[in-house]
This record gives sequence, C-alpha cells and structure tokens, in this order.
Amino acid sequence: MKSALIIIDIQNDYFPDGKMELEGSLEASIKAKEVLASFRKRNLPVIHIQHFSIRPGATFFIPGTPGVEIHENVVPLAGEVVIKKNYPNSFRDTTLLDQLKKEGIEHLVIAGMMTHMCVDATTRAAFDFGFTCTVLQDACAARTLKLNDKIIPAEYVHNAFLSALNSTYAKVIKADELTLSI
Repeated sequence: MKSALIIIDIQNDYFPDGKMELEGSLEASIKAKEVLASFRKRNLPVIHIQHFSIRPGATFFIPGTPGVEIHENVVPLAGEVVIKKNYPNSFRDTTLLDQLKKEGIEHLVIAGMMTHMCVDATTRAAFDFGFTCTVLQDACAARTLKLNDKIIPAEYVHNAFLSALNSTYAKVIKADELTLSI
C-alpha cells in the first residue's frame, strides 16, 4: 500500500508569539520533523498543507504575514507539494484528492494542527474518500476550548478528538511507532 505523509497547518501562528498559540506545538512539530525526515530518506511522498484565512474578521493565518508561513521545523523542500487551503478540510476546494490519486496513494500518515479542527476534518474526509489513515498523536497539537462556562483543557480536547478518530477513521499511534515501521 503506497503511503504519503500529510503535514497539516504546522504554521508560525500556532507557536509561541503567534496569533493562535497551541499547547505543545513545538513538541508536535519536532515529532513531525522526525517523521518527515524518515519519509524524505525513503523517497516517499510528502504533501504540506498551508492554511490561508480569507474569511472576514480572521485573526490568524492572514496572507502576507509571518504567521501564515510554514514553521521552520517542517519547511518544504524544493519539489515537495504544498497545497493551499481556506477551510479546515484539506480536501475542500483544493487539489489534494487529485494529487493523491495521481500518485496512487492509498494510505495517509497525518500530522498537524489543530487536532480538533483541521486534522479531524481532513482525516474524516480522507476516510470517506476511501483512504486508510494513520494519525500521529504526538505530532499534532490542540488548544484549550470553552463551551458556555466549561473550560476544556487542550490535553482533553486533543485526546477526545483522537480517541473519536481511532479505530473507525484512523489508526492513532505515536510517531516513534511509525518511524520504526516505514
């Protein structure tokens, strides 16, 4: 089964001093960097997803700002595919599906940010398109959320979304488990 690494939205605004800092973003980017190195070493396909906010009132990933740039830990090399998106689902109004079909990809290894938004939306869509997915739990990051008067810590958000994806939509594992089996 031919695999590709999909790195979703590991962009500067999610890091310290960014406009939407996530909990554990640096650590997650380091794990994604390790897996990226493994894919590159083996000449396996890598696709970077970069979000550009175009909705009125957007506060982060604004085109033309440093925050929209892909973080230095996973910066694309010449020849690696970069797909620009404007929605949480990386397939919506992009060339991602065509790119994967063209390369004969059947299995997606997914790392990125935010676990509870773009990673979740993309993984579910990929499953619906017939892909087998592996999500790297420690190469993803989330943020604390609030619903009414309830605060949901980032760790809980992250684990809740990954546990919901695990089994039906994806196999959720640690990055080191994948690196050893590529």
